[in-house]
Amino acid sequence: MLLRLIPKIFYNRMDEGLDLFVNCLGFQVLHQDDSLAVVARDAAKAYIVESPEFAAKDRPEIAIETDDIETIYQEVSTKRPDLLHPNVPRVTKRPWGALEFAVRDKTDVCVVFRQWPKK
Repeated sequence: MLLRLIPKIFYNRMDEGLDLFVNCLGFQVLHQDDSLAVVARDAAKAYIVESPEFAAKDRPEIAIETDDIETIYQEVSTKRPDLLHPNVPRVTKRPWGALEFAVRDKTDVCVVFRQWPKK
């Protein structure tokens, strides 16, 4: 049985990843050492890895599904409006039917929040 897919996100410096996930998105640090931080909020989890070599090769776009996008948007837009992605800075209904907004940090890591309509 599969439980969770956990992304590993590479940064030049640990503080860049913690700024996005902890300071902006409200994740808690579960573990941190010199090159790895495990962060989580509710059922979402990510591994923040300090590795300039891999950070130079990959700037991911990560999606987080939610059942309360308006609350998440209010929290993020109040706390860190500077990180709202210029292409989707507000909750917007997308052509595929989902509501979305996104944040993008200064290293170009993008996190899209998505809420699918209830059936």
